[in-house]
Amino acid sequence: MSTVPILKIEKLSNSFPGVKALADVNFTLRKGEIHGLMGENGAGKSTLIKVVTGLYRKDTGGGIFFEDKLFEAHSPMEATKSGISTVYQEINLIPNLSVAENIFLGRQPIRRGMIDWKEINARAETALKKLDIHIDLTKPLSSYSIAIQQMVSIARALDISAKILILDEATSSLDAAEVEQLFSVMRKLKSEGLSIIFITHFINQIYEISDRITVLRNGKLVGEYETSTLPRVELIARMLGKELVEFQYKAPERLRGEKKSPNKVFLQVRSMERRGSISAFDLDICKGEVLGLAGLLGSGRTEIARLLFGIDKPERGNTLLDGKRISISSPKKAIENNFGFCPENRISEGIIPELTVRENIILALQAKNGVFKYLSRKRQEEIADRYIKALNIITPTADQITKNLSGGNQQKVIVARWLASNPRFLILDEPTRGIDVGTKAEIQQLILSLSRKGMAILFISSELEEMIRCCQRIAVLRDRCKIAELTGKQIDQKVIMRTIAEG
Repeated sequence: MSTVPILKIEKLSNSFPGVKALADVNFTLRKGEIHGLMGENGAGKSTLIKVVTGLYRKDTGGGIFFEDKLFEAHSPMEATKSGISTVYQEINLIPNLSVAENIFLGRQPIRRGMIDWKEINARAETALKKLDIHIDLTKPLSSYSIAIQQMVSIARALDISAKILILDEATSSLDAAEVEQLFSVMRKLKSEGLSIIFITHFINQIYEISDRITVLRNGKLVGEYETSTLPRVELIARMLGKELVEFQYKAPERLRGEKKSPNKVFLQVRSMERRGSISAFDLDICKGEVLGLAGLLGSGRTEIARLLFGIDKPERGNTLLDGKRISISSPKKAIENNFGFCPENRISEGIIPELTVRENIILALQAKNGVFKYLSRKRQEEIADRYIKALNIITPTADQITKNLSGGNQQKVIVARWLASNPRFLILDEPTRGIDVGTKAEIQQLILSLSRKGMAILFISSELEEMIRCCQRIAVLRDRCKIAELTGKQIDQKVIMRTIAEG
């Protein structure tokens, strides 16, 4: 690995109204290295990348040097043409276009005044082969899973003759096998001299793949370290600005609490099925219980959540609420029955980015009350302020535009929305995906606190350690089938993995 810098950032600052996102940050990326960029949500990681790639403007002062030359991109396209390719956490492709069209969107090869579809398909196939992905390139992108869509986004970046590849939470929607495929590609690209900035919240991944680590906190540089010389506990301490917080990751039994006698069954689902989505399943959810859904991506976890909240309609099956048969035919019906749902994709299905924090928080309660029982401005402010304080949402004011918050604080806004509606049953689909260690621990503690107060919670997470910490029972899914339920001492990482593998 070379010690020659390809990208050098000196005293870089960036501000939003009421928020100092970056303050005099330094950063150095060497040629042919994989450099991990770490920090809590709101630390400034994504802002740093967006300034480098021209999506945001830097404040006056400071400089960016690319291959020893002063560099300033005025748009992401300009950065791409200069040799800096970026793959963001939230997939920003066009679902109704084909896979091949998405890979070459905006830079289609032209021959004799017409788009050369033969070349597009051939090059798209080559780009995906680098990721060991073999799919029908002519199908719409929307026909594939989020994981495949993410890999297509990465393939698009790799097709460009990039000198720097930036992966901003690009592994957050990938399963273990897909992550390993990506890491294999990253190692190959590194050996060919490509420089990679890798942003992730997965500690294991950063230690597996990165050569060096830069840590940011509250928009400021904490330090730059050789990965091999930085213990994991010290990394977390530097990210949080605290000492030895590993206790939160060593005591799953203590966090989960003492075993309690079974509570009264709140919701019963029998023989519910939707063809092409989830095979017939039974599910009992008790008051004051955290029931987990474990399984690989595509196993049917989100599909169950969408059926229970009325987003999708089952083709058969019965639902009993407190022993009485009901029909959750729409999200409106779910809300009327005091259900809440925090979806996996907080950007497209959760927050409304252009609304304020206050407006986002009161949405579900206003929908539950109906349009003729409008919440007064004073009442809205009381509710918003209450949950901003209760969930420690970092925002200058309740009237801050929600898109200006960090990802973890956006996630808290969604949770606050449903808590404000006083639900009896809360569905949480990947509530900690792509958020920092500290916020993740806060949300986990909140889940346990709500269950102790009697709320029934359905919890979905790709992180088995998180499931073990929070759940009293775990339903295991594989290939869109529920294959087992685990309780007590069965709630163990090895048992869960073996169950997924062997049934």
